[in-house]
Amino acid sequence: MNKILYIEDEKDIGQWVYKHLEEKGYQVTWLQSGDQAFSYIEEIDLVILDVMLPGLDGFSIGKRIKREREDLPILMFSARSAVEDKLEGLQFADDYLIKPFHPEELVARIEVLLRRYSKHTPDSLVFQHLEVYPKENRIVDTRTDREIILTGKQFKIFQYFLMNANQILTKEQIYEGVWGESFMEGDKTLMVHIRHLREKLEDNPASPTIIETIRGIGYRMKS
Repeated sequence: MNKILYIEDEKDIGQWVYKHLEEKGYQVTWLQSGDQAFSYIEEIDLVILDVMLPGLDGFSIGKRIKREREDLPILMFSARSAVEDKLEGLQFADDYLIKPFHPEELVARIEVLLRRYSKHTPDSLVFQHLEVYPKENRIVDTRTDREIILTGKQFKIFQYFLMNANQILTKEQIYEGVWGESFMEGDKTLMVHIRHLREKLEDNPASPTIIETIRGIGYRMKS
């Protein structure tokens, strides 16, 4: 059973989130301030942290938690939707969720973070002719035994697909997950990056079989 530390001072939201996560099978410790947080961080698997808290704010607490346990995923909550706040949070946190949110979206994001930080990450994964070594951040073409070198942004997109392998992802999900910003309709940035990514990964980039286009929705990385 995964253990979650949840820090939220708003009682109504706190009770609602606590109840929902307990029903989903998580073991949740709910604190209404960050004062006691550091006595729990060695025994938990994930932190959910509100920005606005009495005393130290969520940004200050989250940065200190990451300094003490770099391998502990942090999901930030906030009613503040300004890009500046989100970017500040994502400097140390692994995800940032704007209130209000659907409980199933919260659970989905928790599962992604737990998979990303799983202590049971396999040494390698195979996607057709690609062998991926997640712990080493390496991708090898098994036909030539050569390593495929990606740019920083290409690798972040690839990692996001890897964490959500075989799932259909919208452009909005991918853009927000990689850039930490809301997707603007008509923006071609993601499309261009995926085209270049396919040129390095696919046997035939014009007819991709690893990063598929799901017409009208987005993309899926298929194993």
